[in-house]
Amino acid sequence: MFRRTIVRTVHVVSRQQTAALAITRPTASHFAVRFNSTQPPSSTKAPLTPEQQAKREIHDRQDNLQRDWDAKVLTYDELLPKTESPSPDAYLIDVREPDEVIQGMIPSAVNLPLSVLGNSLHLSREAFKQKHGFDKPRKDQEITFYCRSGMRSTTASDVAKRNGFVKILNYKGSWLEWTDKQNQKKSA
Repeated sequence: MFRRTIVRTVHVVSRQQTAALAITRPTASHFAVRFNSTQPPSSTKAPLTPEQQAKREIHDRQDNLQRDWDAKVLTYDELLPKTESPSPDAYLIDVREPDEVIQGMIPSAVNLPLSVLGNSLHLSREAFKQKHGFDKPRKDQEITFYCRSGMRSTTASDVAKRNGFVKILNYKGSWLEWTDKQNQKKSA
């Protein structure tokens, strides 16, 4: 008998809680009101002040620099002529670390490790030449980056782009492909 009373009480309480939940839970009818305007959007915004316009232009330029992009990728066949007759207006930059460069470099390349690239691009022309032993590239000069396997050269291309350089090329085959192709040439 006592057991029946407890079971009935539990049933009644659980029904009341379920009913209370159903009452307080919002339904789709609560959100049925829609406010649509038949009027075209008004252009009642005040025109931008010259300071605001300048800030917007700076912000837009920064956004353009930060957009995803890819530098043009060079193949071995496109890079080979650049190494055989280098141009003074173009740089081939090896972004590997000095201990990796000991293995060798592509002819006409200069070493500028990725670990110092960002800071070096901010140096003055004189400080850059003193630190690295070659002239600092101009922002409108052609720069081709390579590394060991193509990952760091892609990062270096991005760093150069963000620092205002515009003629950026990426030899993604990098040192591994170069040595492989050169060895094939010798054995043929």
